[in-house]
Amino acid sequence: MQAFTFNTVRTIVSEPGSLAQLGAICQRLNIKRPLIVTDPGIVQLGMLTRLTDQLIHADLPHTVYGSVVADPPEQIVLEAVAMAKQTAIDGVIGFGGGSSMDTAKLVALLANSNEQLADIYGVDQVRGKRLPLIMIPTTAGTGSEVTAVAIVTTGETTKMGVVSQELIADVALLDAELTLGLPPAITAMTGVDAMVHAVEAYTSVHKKNPYTDMLARHALTLMAENIVEATHNGGNLQARQAMLLGACLAGQAFANAPVAAVHALAYPLGGHYHLAHGLTNSLVLPHVLKFNAEAAANWYAELAEIILPAEQLSSAAPAKADQLIDYFLQLIEKLGLPATLADAKVPHADLPMLAKDAMMQQRLLINNPRQVTEADALAIYENAYRGM
Repeated sequence: MQAFTFNTVRTIVSEPGSLAQLGAICQRLNIKRPLIVTDPGIVQLGMLTRLTDQLIHADLPHTVYGSVVADPPEQIVLEAVAMAKQTAIDGVIGFGGGSSMDTAKLVALLANSNEQLADIYGVDQVRGKRLPLIMIPTTAGTGSEVTAVAIVTTGETTKMGVVSQELIADVALLDAELTLGLPPAITAMTGVDAMVHAVEAYTSVHKKNPYTDMLARHALTLMAENIVEATHNGGNLQARQAMLLGACLAGQAFANAPVAAVHALAYPLGGHYHLAHGLTNSLVLPHVLKFNAEAAANWYAELAEIILPAEQLSSAAPAKADQLIDYFLQLIEKLGLPATLADAKVPHADLPMLAKDAMMQQRLLINNPRQVTEADALAIYENAYRGM
């Protein structure tokens, strides 16, 4: 049997209304002066008040850093760290989407360890210890609440990651009541992002293991059953909670069996055109699956068996893999997402540049079940531009 190591968050709370447990969770972690890290949208929607009310009820003085932006640049992280140090906080709560939670991870570390952000980019460069850390996602997508990764924008179109077990939170709190206000488009895009996490973890060639397989399969089951309902009937609390849990399970899976070519080709689209991460994943997903099918047909067939009714399945693995691709094409249409790069207004003339940029994501491409060359990346982008 293949040797492996599996790491994840210490405690997961999955229950509608579980935000009411926040005061008790802080007490258990000995947090007396938390810093909340969030974004202006959360503040403007009035969602922050629901969290701060819990802290006030628990008699916990707190500070709020509410300026996180999507794909946070280094300046945002450093501002939040400075606030944390100035206010002498003793714990951090990440509240929002992946950007807020990624920022919160780094604040919890840098406010306590006195390391420099520039020194900890890469894998296992962290030397210090973080403050107690609670993650509360408000979207069902990134899985950041259970991962050991924080992504930072370092230039106009470039990003770098900090990867360390020290970034894994103490508690992930999944309360679907906090996702009820999400617009359909955001629900759809973040949901597809989470489904990609499950698919790529299941086919990750170096660190795929029985735990990640189990998590990816159950995550995909939950999300396939609920993503359309959650998108088009956003008040369905049961569907929302299932999506939150599915995204969390997929996050645990890809935190240990890393993602691959879908993400590698999606990142340049986000960097150059500021498209939402979930959308960039959905734009290239079917075409990467088609490219990978010759190497991953058996794995894709196993995933098709999870998603599709038995009476609809073909008998041979390659045909089942094709059915999985067709499923995602149809799902993207049902969710109302753009189907092609042309629909997303990506200039055709930029495709060679995107292919070149994708090849810089070797930390992801090495996990892909089939080797990807620059010519392959360009061909995938061409197919994604035209559509199937």
